[in-house]
Amino acid sequence: MIVSYCVNPSCKQPENNPNLKQCRACGSELILHNRYRALKKIGKGGFGATFLGMDLSLPGNPFCVIKQLRPTFDDPDTFSMALDLFEREAKTLGKIDHPQIPRLLDYFEDQKKFYLVQTLIKGVTLQKEVKRYGPLNENATKRFLTEILPVLRYVHSIKMIHRDIKPANIIRREQDNKLVLIDFGAVKDQVNTQLAVNNYGQTAFTQFAVGTMGFAPPEQLAMRPVYASDIYALGSTCLFLLTAKAPKDILCDEITGELLWEEEIKISENFAKILKKMLEVDLRYRYKTVDEVINDLDMMPYDVELQQGLVKNPRKIVDQQKKNVDDSYEGADSGNRSTATSRLAMAIRARKSRQGKSKSILPTNITPETLLSSYAMGRDDFSHECFNNFNLSNASLPRVNFHHAKFIKTNFEDANLVEANFYHADFSRARLVRANLTKAHLFKAELQYADFRNANLTGANLEGANLYKANLCGANLTDANIDDIQLQEAETNWATIFPDGKKRLW
Repeated sequence: MIVSYCVNPSCKQPENNPNLKQCRACGSELILHNRYRALKKIGKGGFGATFLGMDLSLPGNPFCVIKQLRPTFDDPDTFSMALDLFEREAKTLGKIDHPQIPRLLDYFEDQKKFYLVQTLIKGVTLQKEVKRYGPLNENATKRFLTEILPVLRYVHSIKMIHRDIKPANIIRREQDNKLVLIDFGAVKDQVNTQLAVNNYGQTAFTQFAVGTMGFAPPEQLAMRPVYASDIYALGSTCLFLLTAKAPKDILCDEITGELLWEEEIKISENFAKILKKMLEVDLRYRYKTVDEVINDLDMMPYDVELQQGLVKNPRKIVDQQKKNVDDSYEGADSGNRSTATSRLAMAIRARKSRQGKSKSILPTNITPETLLSSYAMGRDDFSHECFNNFNLSNASLPRVNFHHAKFIKTNFEDANLVEANFYHADFSRARLVRANLTKAHLFKAELQYADFRNANLTGANLEGANLYKANLCGANLTDANIDDIQLQEAETNWATIFPDGKKRLW
């Protein structure tokens, strides 16, 4: 049931009838800025709260996120300065235009409280994922970094510092499984930050969030954030993903302040070096830019080769590779003339084509839960695996690779399998009622006796698939690649939509 939620922090009965315009408990206005209605509280912090809301001014009243910031002072002059600072930062947020960052829709002040309105991102935070499925392994964590670092690079490229990177502020978006960096209420334009401190002093400035203890580095807590501060917070986020522990729960060196995380996790020496440099307390030794982290991650596979003695002077080899990659690459194809230099050059040249294709390993005892958790943690290739008799109803597995996998008697009812690859997969007697298989690749799949009633097979490729006695009653086959012989072998009825987009009279 939809309600109107009162955003007055002191209201004791905030839930109201959706038709009311004023809170029946405290009398506060329920329609913010003559436009937004809060529906429920979805987050709370030391400086405010976050609400699920709806925009009453647009057709369909779309959902949105309303973030309320509450300054803790009453002095008129200080409030005026804080309002000016808020408006500066809101305009900074308005500059952000990235598909993995929520868009700022509006900002305003109401009853001496500041509000940011942003697009709603449906999905699960990494904090909840880890609590639900357990910590990530090294490969999954590196994959996380590979995806989120370019987003952070974009933020820094427009001269902004996020200042509150943590697992709770990174969502795995439901619609496409991509990571989204949220909660830019603490983001700072580096120029505006110093201007605010100079003009208004620390008192007004510190009314806004300065980061989360344990994830934020010392210089940020001292109100002197730099780009590298976000890198430290990202490193702390990796620790949480690997251990399921917040940084504040990890022991630290009482003299240096460095976290003693090496004893908590088992990772490769090369990845440990990267994390250590991300988590340096001393700014002089920490990564200065996101690109430095990306470059070191990219070179990790080849560092192992170097350490195994294939080259004696890695710096000289890399310099030579930069000067003459093509010659070295050709030399790698010349039989006995192949050298460590050419092998390294060839590996570096192939890096981008292989990036992101590594697979994590499923546990020996595969269950529906381990399959879904592995997918949620970033794995998308489950070729040749066996999932017979699994209950995967309502599962969301778009664009997953299941070629040559077995799904005998598996339940995919109401599942999202958009653009999934099922080349040569075995779905004998599987249940796919109402499953969304739009543009799915079912080339040469075994689909005999499978139940596709009311399934969406729009644009699916069924060429060469075995559809003997498959139930296609009510299925949508618009633009599907399927021939008449296959249709004759399957079961169809008056509700089936055929490849030409039409139903047939019986």
